Amino acid sequence: MRLSRLRLLDLRNYVDLTIDFAAGLNIFVGQNAQGKSNLLEAVGMLAMGKSFRTSREGELVRHGATRALVSGDAVVAAGTVQLACEIAASPGGVRKTYRVNGEARKFARYLGSVRAVIFSPRDIELVDGPPTARRAMLNSALSQSDPRYYRQLALYSKALAQKRALLQGQSTDRELLAAYNEQLAASGEALLAARSAYVEMLGSAAAQAYARLELAGSLRVEYRPNVEGGRLRERLEESLGQELARRTPLVGPHRDELALLLDGSSLAAFGSQGQKRGAGLALRLAEYAALSRQTGEAPLLLLDDVLSELDEQRGRRLLDAVAPLEQTFLTTTAAQAGSALHSRLYRIENGYVERVGC
Repeated sequence: MRLSRLRLLDLRNYVDLTIDFAAGLNIFVGQNAQGKSNLLEAVGMLAMGKSFRTSREGELVRHGATRALVSGDAVVAAGTVQLACEIAASPGGVRKTYRVNGEARKFARYLGSVRAVIFSPRDIELVDGPPTARRAMLNSALSQSDPRYYRQLALYSKALAQKRALLQGQSTDRELLAAYNEQLAASGEALLAARSAYVEMLGSAAAQAYARLELAGSLRVEYRPNVEGGRLRERLEESLGQELARRTPLVGPHRDELALLLDGSSLAAFGSQGQKRGAGLALRLAEYAALSRQTGEAPLLLLDDVLSELDEQRGRRLLDAVAPLEQTFLTTTAAQAGSALHSRLYRIENGYVERVGC
């Protein structure tokens, strides 16, 4: 799949922008704080329905405006699809609306219309950040590739929030708690099975991507579920007394871990900063490979300021590797990136975008 056109209205520092994109590698060059990451954020918003940079999406609405609009045309296996995401900000909060081919869609039906994999400098958190960051990566990829996973995740999350509130209340209704556990067991087993199969693909691709970056050591990715598949209902029953005593849910896939090992040891504990950054990038490249394999269609690849994470030789190797992919968007301050094979170069300055490359 590829994005052929993007239009922005009152998003960040863009007042009104329409830009056409080519297949292959699209590179946005400019100094810091000119709008490169804002443009990449807009592409990600159109594909995934939310920002990869902030949870306070009212920030995306340009100062002085009341709404922002991201729209565009994408070419997918089934043909051309028109997408739109509007963010309306008011003192009462933020409201987002989605459209596909002019038809209003809820987020659950919008997600997956176009898929994307996004790398940003914050992805070092995938290595040395909390387990929630790695679970979020799994949830994002699996929700894009399979709407059934997103539905089960939503059911699990709702039941988990209800159970947590019940455990923290003044009194506990045992029958209601059993009902929540039944939903957690049904949805949780589906999440466990999907995660296990996905991480098997992800781990193999991540090891290969890390090796291509020629960083020291061998990367291994391991899925460490909080509960083995097939035993979740049993473990929920066994942990009831402990959960009542501690007043919080202790068992289930919301406590899963994705372990990253370098030569068999914890990458977070023993890896260098360069190895950690390289592993974060390798995970995203592996996510791209896994999504392509799962869906039979390549997602968009978004690389925000990735060259600052690599030395010149590894940066050149990365550019050569992504140039043949169906469509990649890359931001950088390095003008020499424009010499990458089969690339289209854009210069960005204070929200103005000019095509300067072939």
